[in-house]
Amino acid sequence: MGFLDNFFGKDTDTNEEKNSLAWKAIGSEAMINEMLETSHNKLVVIFKHSTRCGISRMVLNRFEAEADFDEDKIALYFLDLIRYRDLSNKIAERFRVTHQSPQVIVLENGEVIGDASHQAIDASQIAKHV
Repeated sequence: MGFLDNFFGKDTDTNEEKNSLAWKAIGSEAMINEMLETSHNKLVVIFKHSTRCGISRMVLNRFEAEADFDEDKIALYFLDLIRYRDLSNKIAERFRVTHQSPQVIVLENGEVIGDASHQAIDASQIAKHV
């Protein structure tokens, strides 16, 4: 069922090297403070992802494929919206950003310097800030 495997996202090309990003999973409110502190030393990227949404999965896959970040200059955080909706609400409130899914929020020096959702999420735009 090659066509259906490709349609549903099975990776049939074993020669293709996938970009592996060093995501830190957001699982507690304390991590919001950690992200703020980290943003004074590195650019912080928060990716909010709905594990039940095909569009969110597509955007995440594209982001991971296009991302080419220097880990010394950027910290990547990942939030599972289904599991941690309350943390998503706290992030939206703390950073004064309307909740979206999928969504990327970029922090620098304790401040939001950008956010994007859906198809507007672009790893190359984030790389310009590093």
